[in-house]
Amino acid sequence: MQLIVLDRPTWEARRAAHEARVDAWIEPHLARRRRGRKHPVEDFLFTYYSYRPSQLRRWHPGAGVVLDGSGEDAATVPARRADAIAWIRDLLAATAARTPHLGCFGLHEWAMVYRQTQDELRHNAWPLRLGARGTDAVVEAGRIRCSHFDAFRFYTAPARPLNLLQPTRETQAANEQPGCLHANMDLYKHAYKLTPLVPAELIADCFELARDVRTLDMRASPYDLADLAYEPVPIETAAGRMRYVEEQRSFAERAAPLRGRLIAECDRLLEAVGN
Repeated sequence: MQLIVLDRPTWEARRAAHEARVDAWIEPHLARRRRGRKHPVEDFLFTYYSYRPSQLRRWHPGAGVVLDGSGEDAATVPARRADAIAWIRDLLAATAARTPHLGCFGLHEWAMVYRQTQDELRHNAWPLRLGARGTDAVVEAGRIRCSHFDAFRFYTAPARPLNLLQPTRETQAANEQPGCLHANMDLYKHAYKLTPLVPAELIADCFELARDVRTLDMRASPYDLADLAYEPVPIETAAGRMRYVEEQRSFAERAAPLRGRLIAECDRLLEAVGN
């Protein structure tokens, strides 16, 4: 791996810019946590994913980059991580090779609450826009085609047979496709699993995409989040479905170069360990 040497002004400027960027995301979350308050949209990336706010804030330049005159060695790629890197690389490449499917309309979120009472809902502090019966009717009338295992596994038991696909962890690489909101959110997970071997800025770029995707995910969900100033995308209507597809396509376009950057980083890291 070719060694890259950064002078101190460049090193410090990159670190400061990264920390300032991330602070705008993590400080409101930490403030809510101190007050014991929950936010169904803004908190998701800090509760569903295992990367802590302090880890997201920590800047690192990636493998093969060192500060000039520091006397420290650049981060290298341990051979023991090769299999995990190759798994991420193969999943991302398989996903990138497929044509985006844009016809799911976010029904995965509806299937996660299908036939539940208000008390059973994951975000039970917030009402359902159409009520329980109206929500169930949307699920039963739609063609649910979720390809993402980590969304499908949260379906309620009666909703699972209604999905046209039955994704599993073992078939993940065969099913994931670049139009999927959750596959695009998970670019953040794949990025931070490569820490500290990839630049912190790339992880932050993936976080920013995931944060925006999560917003659409919940605006198109059955929850009524009007009190939080989230305008719904009513996918139970033709106009709402058209709007959802437009935003979904935009996210797929934003995700493509990030997926490409992650694949390139994986290739670089695997080359360094001779894979």
